Amino acid sequence: MMEVREIELRLLDVAEHEQRFDYEGPEMDDLVASIRRDGILEPLIVRAVGDRYVVVNGHRRRVAAERAGLTAVPCTVEAGDASRARRVGFIVNLFRKDPTPVELAVAIAKAVDSGDAAVEEMASGLHRSVDWVKRQLAMLEWPEDVLQQVHAGRISIAAAANLAAVTDLEYRRFLLDNAVANGATARTTAAWLQAWEAMLPAQDAVQQPPIEGGPAPAPMVPQTPCFCCGIAHRVDELSHVPICTRCLGPVRRLGTG
Repeated sequence: MMEVREIELRLLDVAEHEQRFDYEGPEMDDLVASIRRDGILEPLIVRAVGDRYVVVNGHRRRVAAERAGLTAVPCTVEAGDASRARRVGFIVNLFRKDPTPVELAVAIAKAVDSGDAAVEEMASGLHRSVDWVKRQLAMLEWPEDVLQQVHAGRISIAAAANLAAVTDLEYRRFLLDNAVANGATARTTAAWLQAWEAMLPAQDAVQQPPIEGGPAPAPMVPQTPCFCCGIAHRVDELSHVPICTRCLGPVRRLGTG
């Protein structure tokens, strides 16, 4: 049983995953203008949790309503025993609306984490394998800077997966900037990852977890961008100059100046 009621925006909460999104762009501006002109035509779907409510569907409308100056929005309050099948249907519908890879992963995680759908149910509803669903969930553990570029469509998931394994923050951002600027492929970022791992102390390098994916790439000579010029070179053409993170920024600025 569900009912529609006006609920104050201050009482609406969002799940942790939705907090990653930056709701910007012309489509968002159009939605804000539409709400100012006509109000919210389709109620948000929320779930009661104590004396507050968690947004299930309608995150963009919630943000747009705040920007439009509304203090309350119409919401469909979902009963606690709502059908799992209906919730999986919502995820399938989201999938058909061509969300970004991160949005899809967030929707899947929300359904699984809340107990509304098991991994196997999500796989069946999306006509995907269980391993595929698990990879979507694992994607949300990637570093924030990598997820932002995937969400914005500036880098492919396959290329991003390799950069997500680079734990050195400054170096990962350096590689990420190069990947976005040059449209790096998964093969290229795999070589960068291999080169970075080759620079690690032996004890740390052998402890790096394997990267999940398709068949192993053909043997190649690792390449990585030069810190100064940014051009990719074979690792055997580069000198190994240890640079601390404090000095790395000025050196890079000197090389690009």
